[in-house]
Amino acid sequence: MDNTPEKARKVSDSYTEQVQMITSQDLNGYGRLFGGRLMEWIDVVAGIVARRHSGRNVTTAMVDTLCFRAPAYPNDTLVLAGQVTWVGNTSMEVCVRTMVEDYDGEKRTINKAYLVLVALDENEKPARVPRLILEDEEQRMEWELGERRQQLRNERRRINAG
Repeated sequence: MDNTPEKARKVSDSYTEQVQMITSQDLNGYGRLFGGRLMEWIDVVAGIVARRHSGRNVTTAMVDTLCFRAPAYPNDTLVLAGQVTWVGNTSMEVCVRTMVEDYDGEKRTINKAYLVLVALDENEKPARVPRLILEDEEQRMEWELGERRQQLRNERRRINAG
């Protein structure tokens, strides 16, 4: 795989889906999906998306947003769908949507998360990532929102450093 920064990649090139069925070991004391288990699955999907985009090992730098919208229960089928929404020089923002899939194939979103991952070179130092080719209006909107989120992340970093 050519992972030079000049080789831009489409959002669809790294799109990833993972399917999970909730079992008893995934539940909290209230009989619903344990949030920490879902966070683990989200991190795995985001890592795969970022590896596919960058062609490199990656590390999670930040979970920017993690919004629980609805619970999931035993035997629910979950679909976690991840895609790159924004890229910087060495970092990538990845959105992972978690959906419960009904028996008829209908899906409803129960969680949406944005994570920032950094590509690593062979010495585990940040490495440049390919540019992102936006293929439709929804991806352009996600990019613009990702740029705003990145500005806020930079501002928070500046404030916290002072």
